[in-house]
Amino acid sequence: MKVQCLIIGSGPAGYTAAIYTTRAGINSLLIEGMQPGGQLTTTTTVENYPGFPEGVDGFQLMDNMRQQAVRLGAQMQSGLVKSIDMKQRPFVATMDGGATIEADTIIVATGSSAKYLGLPDEKKYAGQGVSACATCDGFFYRKKVVAVVGGGDTACEDATYLSNLCRKVYMVVRKDYLRASKAMQQRVAERDNIEILFNTNAIGLFGENGVEGAHLVKFKDTPEETTMDIEIDGFFLAIGHHPNTNFLDGQIELDENGYIVTREGSTATSVDGIFAAGDVADPKYRQAITSAGTGCRAAIDVKNYLEK
Repeated sequence: MKVQCLIIGSGPAGYTAAIYTTRAGINSLLIEGMQPGGQLTTTTTVENYPGFPEGVDGFQLMDNMRQQAVRLGAQMQSGLVKSIDMKQRPFVATMDGGATIEADTIIVATGSSAKYLGLPDEKKYAGQGVSACATCDGFFYRKKVVAVVGGGDTACEDATYLSNLCRKVYMVVRKDYLRASKAMQQRVAERDNIEILFNTNAIGLFGENGVEGAHLVKFKDTPEETTMDIEIDGFFLAIGHHPNTNFLDGQIELDENGYIVTREGSTATSVDGIFAAGDVADPKYRQAITSAGTGCRAAIDVKNYLEK
């Protein structure tokens, strides 16, 4: 199979790229991956995406984007891209089943995955109190009590953000200090409703119809080890994300955390003809609206590249 543009990933970036490339008359194929619609499909209500004054179900939002792309003529295919041969032109992408796709250009929009502690309760309460995005879900916990797991800049930033909405914010930090920058530590220290629990690990969650509390252990694996429970309404993971770039096999320039590096003012990568959009190239914002925006930009960059 041969296409002008292969889009890998089906979140807001991928679907938006498909909408724009198809409208531009570019023969495009989008590979949806194992979770069509991406992370947003597991979010109950999205209240910060423009155009939906009452909010919109995350799955519905992504399905709307998919239907829009299909109506315009975009081709969709399930499965995973296992590898890409970037040394030849056109590029050759190999699928998990062994089939190959030739493409003049590629848009990588595979997103990033939040890091979790690996507790069974994280899956049990997914969408019922467990979240990896304070900016996305914090609004639902106004005047409630939440816990943020982590001690780096992201955790401090999330805790500070949530402290403006919530009655109380616990920070669960496994070390006896914060790894965050001094500036971020200072912001946390200035908030009276943030309590830091140092030398503490979360080992489980409890609740009947959602998260109602967390099981914690202090000074784990030491003679001083003790257990305790805290009552919370929300449990936020802030221990980082990892971009989904393993299949690129080191052929594209990545930053120190594995995110794709793009040229300033463009979605172009270090490989001519390959572009990146969405969270896979964005360690900072990680929002649906910013991902959709870069999907649009990548499609326009592809159009200009093909015209040259």
